[in-house]
Amino acid sequence: MTIACRLRRKTVLPGFALSLGITVAWLSLVILIPLSTLFLKVAHLGWPAFVQVVTDPEAVAAYRLSFSLSAAAAGINVIFGALIAWVLVRCPFPGRRIVDGLVDLPFALPTAVAGITLTTVYAPNGLLGAVLARHGIQAAYAPLGIVIALVFVGMPFVVRTVQPVLEDFDSEAEEAAASLGASRLQVVRRVLLPALVPSLLTGFALAFARSLGEYGSVVFIAGNIPMKTEIAPFLIMSKLEQFDYPGASAIAVVLLLLSFVALLIINGLQRWSGRRSGRL
Repeated sequence: MTIACRLRRKTVLPGFALSLGITVAWLSLVILIPLSTLFLKVAHLGWPAFVQVVTDPEAVAAYRLSFSLSAAAAGINVIFGALIAWVLVRCPFPGRRIVDGLVDLPFALPTAVAGITLTTVYAPNGLLGAVLARHGIQAAYAPLGIVIALVFVGMPFVVRTVQPVLEDFDSEAEEAAASLGASRLQVVRRVLLPALVPSLLTGFALAFARSLGEYGSVVFIAGNIPMKTEIAPFLIMSKLEQFDYPGASAIAVVLLLLSFVALLIINGLQRWSGRRSGRL
Protein backbone atom coordinates (compact mmCIF):
# COMPACT_ATOMS: atom_id res chain seq x y z
CA MET A 1 0.00 0.00 0.00
CA THR A 2 2.78 2.42 0.88
CA ILE A 3 4.64 1.57 -2.36
CA ALA A 4 1.51 2.33 -4.40
CA CYS A 5 1.08 5.65 -2.58
CA ARG A 6 4.70 6.58 -3.25
CA LEU A 7 4.38 5.77 -6.95
CA ARG A 8 1.18 7.79 -7.09
CA ARG A 9 2.89 10.80 -5.48
CA LYS A 10 5.86 10.59 -7.86
CA THR A 11 3.63 10.74 -10.95
CA VAL A 12 3.75 14.26 -12.37
CA LEU A 13 1.26 14.02 -15.23
CA PRO A 14 -2.38 13.19 -14.44
CA GLY A 15 -3.88 10.08 -16.00
CA PHE A 16 -0.55 8.32 -16.41
CA ALA A 17 -1.96 4.84 -15.74
CA LEU A 18 -4.77 5.33 -18.26
CA SER A 19 -2.38 6.72 -20.89
CA LEU A 20 0.03 3.84 -20.34
CA GLY A 21 -2.77 1.31 -20.65
CA ILE A 22 -4.02 2.85 -23.90
CA THR A 23 -0.48 2.95 -25.27
CA VAL A 24 0.22 -0.69 -24.48
CA ALA A 25 -3.16 -1.79 -25.86
CA TRP A 26 -2.69 0.18 -29.07
CA LEU A 27 0.85 -1.09 -29.64
CA SER A 28 -0.38 -4.63 -29.00
CA LEU A 29 -3.16 -4.31 -31.58
CA VAL A 30 -1.00 -2.63 -34.22
CA ILE A 31 2.40 -4.32 -33.74
CA LEU A 32 2.63 -7.15 -31.21
CA ILE A 33 -0.42 -9.21 -32.21
CA PRO A 34 0.29 -9.09 -35.99
CA LEU A 35 3.92 -10.03 -35.41
CA SER A 36 2.96 -12.86 -33.08
CA THR A 37 0.59 -14.29 -35.70
CA LEU A 38 3.45 -14.17 -38.19
CA PHE A 39 5.59 -16.34 -35.91
CA LEU A 40 2.65 -18.65 -35.23
CA LYS A 41 2.17 -19.16 -38.95
CA VAL A 42 5.85 -20.08 -39.28
CA ALA A 43 5.56 -22.53 -36.38
CA HIS A 44 3.26 -24.72 -38.49
CA LEU A 45 6.10 -25.35 -40.93
CA GLY A 46 8.40 -27.13 -38.54
CA TRP A 47 12.10 -26.50 -38.21
CA PRO A 48 13.36 -28.61 -41.17
CA ALA A 49 10.85 -27.07 -43.59
CA PHE A 50 11.58 -23.59 -42.24
CA VAL A 51 15.33 -24.00 -42.80
CA GLN A 52 14.71 -25.34 -46.29
CA VAL A 53 12.55 -22.35 -47.24
CA VAL A 54 14.75 -19.60 -45.81
CA THR A 55 18.02 -21.08 -47.11
CA ASP A 56 16.75 -21.61 -50.65
CA PRO A 57 19.25 -20.05 -53.11
CA GLU A 58 16.57 -17.75 -54.50
CA ALA A 59 15.69 -16.51 -51.00
CA VAL A 60 19.35 -16.01 -50.05
CA ALA A 61 19.93 -14.02 -53.24
CA ALA A 62 16.88 -11.88 -52.42
CA TYR A 63 18.17 -11.19 -48.89
CA ARG A 64 21.59 -10.24 -50.20
CA LEU A 65 20.16 -7.94 -52.86
CA SER A 66 17.71 -6.22 -50.51
CA PHE A 67 20.24 -5.56 -47.75
CA SER A 68 23.14 -4.51 -49.99
CA LEU A 69 21.08 -2.16 -52.16
CA SER A 70 19.21 -0.73 -49.16
CA ALA A 71 22.52 0.04 -47.45
CA ALA A 72 23.91 1.57 -50.65
CA ALA A 73 20.83 3.75 -51.13
CA ALA A 74 20.88 4.83 -47.47
CA GLY A 75 24.57 5.75 -47.77
CA ILE A 76 23.89 7.84 -50.88
CA ASN A 77 21.01 9.53 -49.08
CA VAL A 78 23.26 10.40 -46.12
CA ILE A 79 25.69 12.25 -48.41
CA PHE A 80 23.25 14.09 -50.64
CA GLY A 81 20.55 14.44 -47.98
CA ALA A 82 23.00 16.26 -45.71
CA LEU A 83 24.00 18.47 -48.65
CA ILE A 84 20.37 19.33 -49.40
CA ALA A 85 19.71 20.09 -45.73
CA TRP A 86 22.79 22.34 -45.64
CA VAL A 87 21.63 24.28 -48.71
CA LEU A 88 18.10 24.70 -47.34
CA VAL A 89 19.37 25.97 -43.98
CA ARG A 90 22.48 27.99 -44.84
CA CYS A 91 21.91 29.23 -48.41
CA PRO A 92 18.99 31.64 -48.89
CA PHE A 93 17.84 31.65 -52.51
CA PRO A 94 14.62 32.41 -54.41
CA GLY A 95 12.20 29.50 -54.31
CA ARG A 96 13.75 27.89 -51.25
CA ARG A 97 10.34 27.15 -49.75
CA ILE A 98 9.29 25.40 -52.93
CA VAL A 99 12.40 23.23 -52.87
CA ASP A 100 11.84 22.56 -49.17
CA GLY A 101 8.32 21.37 -49.96
CA LEU A 102 9.52 19.15 -52.80
CA VAL A 103 11.68 17.22 -50.32
CA ASP A 104 8.50 15.76 -48.81
CA LEU A 105 7.09 14.71 -52.20
CA PRO A 106 8.12 11.03 -51.79
CA PHE A 107 6.05 10.96 -48.58
CA ALA A 108 2.89 12.08 -50.37
CA LEU A 109 3.37 10.37 -53.73
CA PRO A 110 1.97 6.82 -53.94
CA THR A 111 4.84 4.38 -54.28
CA ALA A 112 3.30 2.70 -57.33
CA VAL A 113 3.13 6.06 -59.11
CA ALA A 114 6.76 6.69 -58.22
CA GLY A 115 7.74 3.27 -59.56
CA ILE A 116 5.92 3.76 -62.86
CA THR A 117 7.40 7.24 -63.27
CA LEU A 118 10.95 6.12 -62.54
CA THR A 119 10.59 3.16 -64.89
CA THR A 120 9.35 5.42 -67.68
CA VAL A 121 12.22 7.86 -67.19
CA TYR A 122 15.01 5.30 -66.77
CA ALA A 123 13.83 2.68 -69.29
CA PRO A 124 16.20 2.13 -72.25
CA ASN A 125 13.93 4.33 -74.38
CA GLY A 126 13.21 6.81 -71.59
CA LEU A 127 14.43 10.37 -71.17
CA LEU A 128 17.39 9.53 -68.93
CA GLY A 129 17.59 5.82 -69.67
CA ALA A 130 18.38 6.46 -73.33
CA VAL A 131 21.30 8.70 -72.35
CA LEU A 132 22.65 6.05 -69.99
CA ALA A 133 22.14 3.32 -72.58
CA ARG A 134 24.32 5.18 -75.07
CA HIS A 135 27.14 4.86 -72.52
CA GLY A 136 26.45 1.18 -71.90
CA ILE A 137 24.68 1.71 -68.56
CA GLN A 138 21.38 -0.04 -67.88
CA ALA A 139 19.27 1.53 -65.15
CA ALA A 140 15.82 -0.01 -65.40
CA TYR A 141 15.51 -3.77 -64.87
CA ALA A 142 18.91 -3.78 -63.18
CA PRO A 143 20.25 -3.26 -59.63
CA LEU A 144 21.00 0.38 -60.50
CA GLY A 145 17.30 1.02 -61.03
CA ILE A 146 16.51 -0.47 -57.62
CA VAL A 147 19.04 1.86 -55.98
CA ILE A 148 17.51 4.86 -57.78
CA ALA A 149 14.04 3.96 -56.51
CA LEU A 150 15.28 3.41 -52.95
CA VAL A 151 17.16 6.72 -52.99
CA PHE A 152 13.95 8.42 -54.09
CA VAL A 153 11.85 7.05 -51.23
CA GLY A 154 14.54 7.42 -48.56
CA MET A 155 15.88 10.92 -49.21
CA PRO A 156 13.32 12.83 -47.07
CA PHE A 157 14.24 10.86 -43.95
CA VAL A 158 17.83 12.10 -44.00
CA VAL A 159 16.98 15.68 -44.93
CA ARG A 160 14.32 16.05 -42.25
CA THR A 161 16.60 14.48 -39.63
CA VAL A 162 19.65 16.64 -40.34
CA GLN A 163 17.83 19.90 -41.08
CA PRO A 164 16.70 20.69 -37.49
CA VAL A 165 20.21 20.02 -36.16
CA LEU A 166 21.70 22.49 -38.64
CA GLU A 167 19.03 25.07 -37.77
CA ASP A 168 19.85 24.81 -34.05
CA PHE A 169 23.61 24.70 -34.56
CA ASP A 170 25.39 27.88 -33.45
CA SER A 171 27.26 29.35 -36.41
CA GLU A 172 29.53 31.25 -34.01
CA ALA A 173 31.47 28.03 -33.40
CA GLU A 174 32.27 27.86 -37.11
CA GLU A 175 33.29 31.52 -37.17
CA ALA A 176 35.49 31.04 -34.11
CA ALA A 177 37.22 28.06 -35.69
CA ALA A 178 37.77 30.00 -38.92
CA SER A 179 39.14 32.99 -37.01
CA LEU A 180 41.67 30.70 -35.32
CA GLY A 181 43.01 29.68 -38.71
CA ALA A 182 41.06 26.48 -39.38
CA SER A 183 40.43 25.65 -43.01
CA ARG A 184 36.92 24.92 -44.31
CA LEU A 185 37.67 21.20 -44.32
CA GLN A 186 38.87 21.37 -40.72
CA VAL A 187 35.76 23.31 -39.69
CA VAL A 188 33.55 20.64 -41.25
CA ARG A 189 35.56 17.75 -39.80
CA ARG A 190 36.20 19.12 -36.30
CA VAL A 191 33.17 21.34 -35.65
CA LEU A 192 30.20 20.37 -37.83
CA LEU A 193 30.64 16.63 -38.30
CA PRO A 194 30.73 15.64 -34.59
CA ALA A 195 27.42 17.45 -34.08
CA LEU A 196 25.85 15.91 -37.19
CA VAL A 197 26.96 12.29 -36.78
CA PRO A 198 24.05 11.22 -34.49
CA SER A 199 21.46 12.75 -36.83
CA LEU A 200 23.22 11.28 -39.87
CA LEU A 201 23.13 7.82 -38.29
CA THR A 202 19.45 8.31 -37.46
CA GLY A 203 18.72 9.33 -41.03
CA PHE A 204 20.68 6.35 -42.31
CA ALA A 205 18.71 3.99 -40.06
CA LEU A 206 15.36 5.44 -41.14
CA ALA A 207 16.26 5.40 -44.83
CA PHE A 208 17.66 1.87 -44.54
CA ALA A 209 14.54 0.56 -42.80
CA ARG A 210 12.29 2.29 -45.33
CA SER A 211 14.26 0.89 -48.25
CA LEU A 212 14.38 -2.62 -46.85
CA GLY A 213 10.61 -3.00 -46.88
CA GLU A 214 9.94 -0.98 -50.04
CA TYR A 215 7.85 -2.71 -52.68
CA GLY A 216 5.65 -0.39 -54.73
CA SER A 217 8.33 1.88 -56.20
CA VAL A 218 10.78 -1.00 -56.83
CA VAL A 219 8.57 -3.69 -58.33
CA PHE A 220 8.23 -1.92 -61.70
CA ILE A 221 11.81 -0.76 -62.22
CA ALA A 222 13.49 -3.91 -60.87
CA GLY A 223 12.28 -6.34 -63.50
CA ASN A 224 12.05 -9.00 -60.75
CA ILE A 225 14.47 -11.43 -62.35
CA PRO A 226 15.15 -14.33 -59.93
CA MET A 227 18.70 -14.41 -58.58
CA LYS A 228 19.44 -11.02 -60.19
CA THR A 229 16.91 -8.26 -59.48
CA GLU A 230 14.37 -10.02 -57.24
CA ILE A 231 14.11 -8.29 -53.86
CA ALA A 232 12.86 -10.01 -50.71
CA PRO A 233 9.49 -8.17 -50.52
CA PHE A 234 8.68 -9.26 -54.09
CA LEU A 235 9.59 -12.85 -53.23
CA ILE A 236 7.18 -12.68 -50.29
CA MET A 237 4.42 -11.32 -52.55
CA SER A 238 5.02 -14.01 -55.17
CA LYS A 239 4.67 -16.73 -52.53
CA LEU A 240 1.46 -15.12 -51.29
CA GLU A 241 0.10 -15.13 -54.83
CA GLN A 242 0.88 -18.86 -54.94
CA PHE A 243 -1.02 -19.30 -51.63
CA ASP A 244 2.22 -20.39 -49.94
CA TYR A 245 1.46 -18.49 -46.73
CA PRO A 246 3.88 -20.43 -44.47
CA GLY A 247 6.74 -19.91 -46.95
CA ALA A 248 5.98 -16.20 -47.26
CA SER A 249 5.81 -15.93 -43.46
CA ALA A 250 9.15 -17.71 -43.08
CA ILE A 251 10.93 -15.29 -45.43
CA ALA A 252 9.19 -12.35 -43.72
CA VAL A 253 10.42 -13.55 -40.32
CA VAL A 254 14.01 -13.79 -41.54
CA LEU A 255 13.78 -10.33 -43.09
CA LEU A 256 12.27 -8.98 -39.88
CA LEU A 257 14.98 -10.48 -37.65
CA LEU A 258 17.85 -9.37 -39.89
CA SER A 259 16.49 -5.83 -40.15
CA PHE A 260 15.96 -5.73 -36.37
CA VAL A 261 19.58 -6.74 -35.76
CA ALA A 262 20.80 -4.15 -38.28
CA LEU A 263 18.76 -1.41 -36.62
CA LEU A 264 20.06 -2.42 -33.19
CA ILE A 265 23.63 -2.07 -34.45
CA ILE A 266 22.89 1.32 -36.01
CA ASN A 267 21.15 2.56 -32.86
CA GLY A 268 24.11 1.39 -30.78
CA LEU A 269 26.47 3.34 -33.02
CA GLN A 270 24.18 6.35 -32.72
CA ARG A 271 24.26 6.27 -28.90
CA TRP A 272 28.03 5.80 -28.90
CA SER A 273 28.55 8.74 -31.24
CA GLY A 274 26.14 10.86 -29.20
CA ARG A 275 28.06 10.18 -25.97
CA ARG A 276 31.36 10.77 -27.74
CA SER A 277 30.24 14.11 -29.22
CA GLY A 278 28.89 15.09 -25.79
CA ARG A 279 32.31 14.49 -24.22
CA LEU A 280 33.91 16.54 -26.96
